Amino acid sequence: MPVPARVQVEKNIWVAAGDGDLVRVRELVEQQCRSSYAVSPNAPDPFTYTPMHAAASYGQLEILTFLFSQGGDVNVTDEDGDTPLYTVENQETAQWLLDHGAILDRRNNEGVSPIEHLREDFPEVASYLHSCLDPSSCLGPEVVSSSQPSQHQQNVATEALASSLMHSVNNIMERAEAEGRDLDEELRQVVGRTVLEGVIAGYEMTADSETTHHSEGGSPNGIKRPRTDGSH
Repeated sequence: MPVPARVQVEKNIWVAAGDGDLVRVRELVEQQCRSSYAVSPNAPDPFTYTPMHAAASYGQLEILTFLFSQGGDVNVTDEDGDTPLYTVENQETAQWLLDHGAILDRRNNEGVSPIEHLREDFPEVASYLHSCLDPSSCLGPEVVSSSQPSQHQQNVATEALASSLMHSVNNIMERAEAEGRDLDEELRQVVGRTVLEGVIAGYEMTADSETTHHSEGGSPNGIKRPRTDGSH
């Protein structure tokens, strides 16, 4: 009995856009001119995600360029009111979108701006976009520092130093009270050491962040919206 051949399911436009498959994307978009089975660069999938969103999310600049040339809207929104700018994970894609007319000063359906949306998971991109609120001071991606420690790292370091300082001060005060000593000089010394430790910790966090950036190629990993599988 012959074994049935497995049928290769072709990518739909959303998967192809996210994968950077320009041949497939071009095939699906350009068939609009040859048949009534149209596939628009702005067509929403069941999650209301468009090919523009998918390409932006995965940093596929070649796909974005082609889709834009075929009528792709850099400000097309999904059901949450998010434009492709909300999905970016690197500065180059953010810059491409801004260069092609993406609106930065806007809010989605929850009142959240692109900068606020990206700030926690992609602080480098958020920092770049923030610099672009004033076009005259908009920095290129290569200028924006990618080696700054995150706010969470800074908060943890600050709490640790504060806890260490309070512990040391309490110990000094207890000993001074028991021995009947003047504690001013000893307190000045411990505060000075804590300040120095803070400076060193800040330097080390920056160095570690820069090392991580270079070792990973500066490409942060995040959770992406699902791209609809199957054929279209």
